[in-house]
Amino acid sequence: MRVLLVEDDTMLGKATAEGLKTAYAVDWCETAEDAAAALKTTPYDLVVLDINLPGQSGLDLLKDLRASNDDRPVLFLTARDTVPQRIEGLNAGADDYLVKPFDLDELIARSGALIRRSQGRANPEIICGDIAYDPSAKQAKQNGETVKLSGRELAVLEILTTHLGKVISKAQIEEHIYDWDSGDIESNTIEVHISALRRKLGKDLIKTIRGVGYMVEK
Repeated sequence: MRVLLVEDDTMLGKATAEGLKTAYAVDWCETAEDAAAALKTTPYDLVVLDINLPGQSGLDLLKDLRASNDDRPVLFLTARDTVPQRIEGLNAGADDYLVKPFDLDELIARSGALIRRSQGRANPEIICGDIAYDPSAKQAKQNGETVKLSGRELAVLEILTTHLGKVISKAQIEEHIYDWDSGDIESNTIEVHISALRRKLGKDLIKTIRGVGYMVEK
């Protein structure tokens, strides 16, 4: 899963981005204008948005997103803690609200809940045959036994299992699991991760749809 963090405070932005990266691929912008440009080209699963930004405010950015029918989840981070201000953010289309200073573990938990809700899932655990994957714990089990997977393997498994029955292209997988800091990606990287997942979880778990992409069946 890939998250866009919009925060103009350098120290807080760096710390928050590092915290979120324990669970997600994260891109960090310091202005609403840069965030708007990123949102036009990248399929983020969640936007973590500060209200008070230089130039356009986070509230205005959110209003623009909702006016363009962009319904991806948005979690507001703000120092504003009065009830009317919280109501203003929620009425503008925010899905959740966290007041600074905040606990990083709570931010990660709320982020996971918002992403899960946007995917139409109530249960945090995804069951597929004898495989159970818990996105919040970043843990895969087969027949009740934990299977050791690398961080990238877990990320690939997550994007496929959170879209059960849907074909996901190689490009879509790359967009969801790599952020701006990932550097150059080898042309066969995704194929290597898919091969490792099949070896560890069973060759029939992930289907190759030739010329299109990959799928985990419901």
